[in-house]
Amino acid sequence: MDKVVNSLRPNRILWPIVIGLGVSGYMLYNKFDSETFTFLELSWHVVLFVLLAFLMMVVRDVAYMYRLMVLTDYGLSWKQAFNVIMLWEFSSAVSPSVVGGTGPAIFFLYKEGLSGGSSTAVVLTAIFLDEMFFVISVPIVYFVFGMDIFPPDSLNYNTILSAFYIGYLIILVYTLFLAYALFINPQMFKSFVSWVFLFPILVRWRTRARKSANQLIQTSRVIRSKPFSYWAKSFTATIFSWTARYWVVNFLLMAFMLDRYSVTDQFLIYGRQLSMWIILLISPTPGGSGVAEFIFSDFLGDFIANESWYAPLAFFWRLISYYPYLFIGAIILPIWLKKVFSNKYKEVK
Repeated sequence: MDKVVNSLRPNRILWPIVIGLGVSGYMLYNKFDSETFTFLELSWHVVLFVLLAFLMMVVRDVAYMYRLMVLTDYGLSWKQAFNVIMLWEFSSAVSPSVVGGTGPAIFFLYKEGLSGGSSTAVVLTAIFLDEMFFVISVPIVYFVFGMDIFPPDSLNYNTILSAFYIGYLIILVYTLFLAYALFINPQMFKSFVSWVFLFPILVRWRTRARKSANQLIQTSRVIRSKPFSYWAKSFTATIFSWTARYWVVNFLLMAFMLDRYSVTDQFLIYGRQLSMWIILLISPTPGGSGVAEFIFSDFLGDFIANESWYAPLAFFWRLISYYPYLFIGAIILPIWLKKVFSNKYKEVK
């Protein structure tokens, strides 16, 4: 428990900010010219679409909160769901994308009153739904747009393709593994884990691994008894949350270049983001910092009128969709810890 709390020290927001701003600053310096900020013209449609971009983040979070309430059989209030989602996003934002905030999320739910087994079940089910969204959506946009979901003029085209296929394969294998372990044969997973952790180099973690396997078996029992409405509501909320996240970019681009895009372009921008996020999900940096800013210009550059606009638009995108979670989480975390530990919590330093 102390390990989880220490891993979420509010001062950990420093590194993702430094990395993100460092990459943005480098890109801005590299492409800076007299037209770099010429897209910043205040008008009613700029204000409208920027507000819509912020609204998409609100929709995303509300959809996630609703999904959490469904997954807990409405055992959480809206306030509790808000706290958990904000803290979950904070933990994801300060952890490498490939690691995510799974462990802390289980801790947050447990401290909000769920049992250890139920907390694990909710988090694993949420992860499964997120991965299913990608597994299903990516082939659809690939079928519609083909290779256009990758940036055609990128100097890193082959690297992007390799990262995308590796990332998608990892997600597909992980999703199939989760589906098999959760819905078909959790006992086999426990046996497999027990065997793997007999190796001398891993034996010290065998007890912890077996505990996780037992939690997965309990999770399987819980979710296999759920009705169709449970899955329909939670997966619909998943679609809304991810779609709203992607439409932040659509509205941001429309704010400054409204007359540049057709309806087809809007859906292609959505498809580009799907393939972009496959790469971001395996990023080694906290919350994809640095990587996100770089691949934004790579994937969406041909939709932006001027190369010198890449860096400021990438920064505005992260300013709306990423940085708020760092600051909201840093504010909520100490207050939440003090509440759940009933004044026994000592300030995390």
